[in-house]
Amino acid sequence: MREVSATEFARNFGQYREIVQREPVAVTSHGRTTGYFVSPVEYEELQRYKHLMQRSFATKDLSAEHIAAIAGGHMAAEHDHLDALLENE
Repeated sequence: MREVSATEFARNFGQYREIVQREPVAVTSHGRTTGYFVSPVEYEELQRYKHLMQRSFATKDLSAEHIAAIAGGHMAAEHDHLDALLENE
């Protein structure tokens, strides 16, 4: 990700409008990031993710297939030490 000052961004907006098609641009002011300039594609993707995060599901609405998948799940052996921590409490 490219980082530029607000002054540089304003002076060369056309250049950054092209750069943002390849990578986001962080705009800074007085040494701290004050915003990001992103492509329309990246912005739309962010909006889709935000929409998905706002959705929640009640367990009663899950299909039998989803319930079976959840019930059949298990932790990888590499996390066994975490089970041991729970057993000690």
